[in-house]
Amino acid sequence: MATSKNCSDGAELTQGNLSTPASLCRKEEGLDRVKVIYYGLAVLATLLVGVTGLSLIESNQWWIRIWDFPRVQILVAMIVIALALAWVPARASRRSRWVFVGALALAATWQLYRILPYTPFGPTEVALESDAPGIGADQCFSMLSLNVYQSNRDYARTLDLIRRVDPDLVLLLETDHAWASALEPVLSRYPHRLHQVMDNTYGLMFATRLPMAEGRIDAIIDRNTPSVFAQLSTRAGDEFEYIGLHPRPPVPGQDTDARDAEIATAARRAKAMKRPVLANGDFNDVAWSHTSELFKRIGGYLDPRIGRGTYPTFPAGYPGFRWPLDHLFITPEFRVHSLAVKESVGSDHLPVTARVCLAPEAPGRGAPAISNEDREDVQETVASPKAGGEEN
Repeated sequence: MATSKNCSDGAELTQGNLSTPASLCRKEEGLDRVKVIYYGLAVLATLLVGVTGLSLIESNQWWIRIWDFPRVQILVAMIVIALALAWVPARASRRSRWVFVGALALAATWQLYRILPYTPFGPTEVALESDAPGIGADQCFSMLSLNVYQSNRDYARTLDLIRRVDPDLVLLLETDHAWASALEPVLSRYPHRLHQVMDNTYGLMFATRLPMAEGRIDAIIDRNTPSVFAQLSTRAGDEFEYIGLHPRPPVPGQDTDARDAEIATAARRAKAMKRPVLANGDFNDVAWSHTSELFKRIGGYLDPRIGRGTYPTFPAGYPGFRWPLDHLFITPEFRVHSLAVKESVGSDHLPVTARVCLAPEAPGRGAPAISNEDREDVQETVASPKAGGEEN
C-alpha cells in the first residue's frame, strides 16, 4: 500500500516502490520558506505602492497627507524590496515577482522625482555669499531656530547651544512658562524680544540684536498657534521682513486645513511686503509637499536646501527616519553663507543654524513664477471652512 509523502525529520520516505531522498525533502522545505518570504515581500511592495498612490490624492485628510513625510524612507524601502524580489527564485514566484518589481520601479521613480531637488544632484536655488563679491560683514547675520520640545526639561543643553552659537536672531518654539524662566539668562542679553508663552506646545520666543523697527506676535488662523512678524535691519541698514511660523501638524483627528491655511496666508502676506523677506520655523510640513512648494511660489521665496540636501530635523532620536520639518525660506535678495543642522539638545527636533547676507544689489536667481492655479489653490486653502479663516 502506498504511503503518503511526508518530508519530516529528514527521513527517507517511500511512496509505493519509489523513495524520496531526504535531500529532496530539504529542498522542498527550503522552497516553501522562500515562498513565505516572497509573499511577505509582495505584501510590503503592495503597501508601499499603495501609500505612494495615496500621496498623489489632493486631500487635507491627515491619513493621506502624512505620506508626504517619509518619501526618502519609502524610496529606500522600495529599492531594498525590489532587489529582494528580483533575488527570489522563479520556482517560488513564477512571473508575478516582475509585476511587483515593475510597480515598485514606477512608484520609486515618483518618489525620487519629489525629493531629487533636495539632494546634491539638483541645481542650487540660493547663491552663496562668495558668489556676490563685495558683501560686507555688516550685511550678514547669524540665526538659530529650535523647537525645544515642551516636555524636554534639559534646559542646560539648549542654553549652552545658544551661548556657543551666539546668534543674532533666535526663534524658540514650544516654550512654556518653565522654558521662559530657564531661557531668561541668555535671552536677556538681546535688546529686542517678542514672546507668547503658552502651555499648549505652541508657545514661542523670538529675540534679536539686529535693529527692529517694529514687531508683533500675530494669530494668523488660530489664536492658540501664534506667529512672529517683525521689521528688521542688517547692521548695514538694509531693511527686511521676518516671519516665524509654527502651525499644527497632521495627526489622527487633526487634518491639515488649518496648517495649510496658516502657511498660505503667511505666503500672501510676504508677497504683499515691499522689503526682502525671511521666514523660518517648524512648519510641521516637509519641504517637498505641495503646501510648502505653494508657499515658496506665492511668497516669492527660495530654499537654500535645494541642490544641497534635505537637512532633516525630526525626529531627532531616529537618524534614519528623520524628515525636514524645520525650514528657512528667503527671497532672492539674500545669500547664504552657511546652513547646518546641529547636534541634539534633548528635543525631538534638531536645531538649525544659518548665516545669511542681505545684498539687494547683488544679481541672483529670481523668485519662482506664480500661476493662476497657484492663486486659486491659495484662495481655496485660506477659504476652507475647516481652516476657520484669517484672524483679525
